[in-house]
Amino acid sequence: MSRSLNPEDFEVLRNRTFDEIAIGDHASIERTLSAADIQLFAAMSGDVNPTHFDAEFAASTPFGGVVAHGMWAASLISAVLGTRLPGPGAAYVSQTLEFLAPVHVGDTLTITVTVTRREAKERQVVLDCHCVNGNGETVLTGQATVVAPAQHIERARSALPHVRIELSQGDDLVRLLQDVRPLGRLRVAVVHPCDALSLSSALDARAAGLIEPVLVGPRERLLEVAAQSGLDLDGVEIANAPHSHAAAARAVELALAGTVEALMKGSLHTDELMGAVVASRLRTSRRMSHCFVMQTPFYPRPFIITDAAINIAPTLPEKADIVRNAIELAHAFGIAQPRVAVLAAVETVNPQMPATLDAAALCKMADRGQIPGAIIDGPLAFDNAVSAAAARTKGIVSEVAGAADILLVPDLESGNMLAKQLAYLGGAASAGIVLGARVPIVLTSRADTRESRIASCAVALVAARGGASRGGAAAAQPATEVAA
Repeated sequence: MSRSLNPEDFEVLRNRTFDEIAIGDHASIERTLSAADIQLFAAMSGDVNPTHFDAEFAASTPFGGVVAHGMWAASLISAVLGTRLPGPGAAYVSQTLEFLAPVHVGDTLTITVTVTRREAKERQVVLDCHCVNGNGETVLTGQATVVAPAQHIERARSALPHVRIELSQGDDLVRLLQDVRPLGRLRVAVVHPCDALSLSSALDARAAGLIEPVLVGPRERLLEVAAQSGLDLDGVEIANAPHSHAAAARAVELALAGTVEALMKGSLHTDELMGAVVASRLRTSRRMSHCFVMQTPFYPRPFIITDAAINIAPTLPEKADIVRNAIELAHAFGIAQPRVAVLAAVETVNPQMPATLDAAALCKMADRGQIPGAIIDGPLAFDNAVSAAAARTKGIVSEVAGAADILLVPDLESGNMLAKQLAYLGGAASAGIVLGARVPIVLTSRADTRESRIASCAVALVAARGGASRGGAAAAQPATEVAA
């Protein structure tokens, strides 16, 4: 029999003694695998097999993607035995296991143990163990032998410590630099870097081997900032410009002349730099948009959020361009068919919610070949876009759900809040650039970390050398809206 739970079971652990256990008794628990589970198990066991971490490598294996360690699922059997049946006081004697199917991030497992034999002499109980995923597929079977307790035990359930697995941004940056360094240095116009933060960011990216900066701004002021901050400008080219407005215009001229391959915002306002770009031949027929490349400990792959910084309330045609820019950036990073989730508050089309109508239209445009090179689905609520378990609960069948590479947000406000929530509450590392012009544009914020600024330069290098910045032939387009 399986004892029914009451509210106290969530606060108190109770066992069953050998005399109370009968053949056929069973107990179960459920657990959904997260990326953090894999990372924590690896940290504890030391097993860093790339099958569990490297999405590209894992995709080439028979598993078809990142999977959990086999012993992670097996450890859940121990959880049932130690907390449910027999419960506290049970002692493991032996365990056999047969691994039948992989467990992927988002899979919900039901682990059940059933009593098949009792041996009174040594109070031993033999239990069949089965682990089944949400599709009803058995992923693990085995047989456990335990010594059942002789006395009743009742203890308050211990509160587990909150464990947060954080990706080491320093290590991530090292890997990113190793990947992009073979592309060579990118010649970048750093526009009006007239404070210590923006000037040091350019020099940091230079030291990392990513860019060859051309500092565009008032020469004497740049030298003064460098001297006051202990920064060495030896060997760094300076294009003199008397003030920030002139610096933005001069940087655009350098890009049009092919002297530089990218622009990087210094201490001037974003509006000032983007206004100079929009008014020039650097703009193309493609709407300009911003891409955040982010990575969080709670999701198994890097992903792009767009647009959270440039287009305030994009129309359907503008959203189509925003998606195209993000797809090209994903291609530049080697993702042949990125999965695009068009986000809304709900996952059904509602005429009262314009974001859902746009999502449906974008999917149809993709079906007709108007937005090539990606798998697009929407509307999808955020939980369905990033969690296969959430999508399965709602009956959503989608190639994108739970595996999105690109998150297209409805508007700037929602995108900006989402990106900052992930960064400040979700431990996400981020980098950001503007695409759709003839050259990529690195937009930095005063709140950005050193690692984020360097990573943004690395993304710009990939975009420039991978062709993601070029949105098409020069043509008139509406003035780009810019958020302060």
